[in-house]
Amino acid sequence: MNKVRETHCIHPADVARAKLGRTEARELEGVAALLGAMADPTRVRILDALRMGELCVGDLAAVLQMTVSAVSHQLRLLRTARLVRARKEGKVVFYVLDDEHVERILDIALDHCRERGAR
Repeated sequence: MNKVRETHCIHPADVARAKLGRTEARELEGVAALLGAMADPTRVRILDALRMGELCVGDLAAVLQMTVSAVSHQLRLLRTARLVRARKEGKVVFYVLDDEHVERILDIALDHCRERGAR
């Protein structure tokens, strides 16, 4: 059963302005997926460690004090979201942030949290 959503527009000019610059729903879904992939403390810790440079799974496990298996699982999710990329050297796989955007997203989020914490 379809429900009709009742709306009460108080400021028509503001509503018109907000509708004008709206981002495509498909793009917003991509943003939600990206932020969802980052919405886990362990994955954010991995991204933070990789800000310092390339690390292999074993090194990340040591830094985070986790098992290699647990880190590998999180890295798989981060790779799928294109937040990290891998490079294989022999049997060792090294990970790095996918590009400078990932670091900028982290920087902005940290700035925002630090600013809010200072209030």
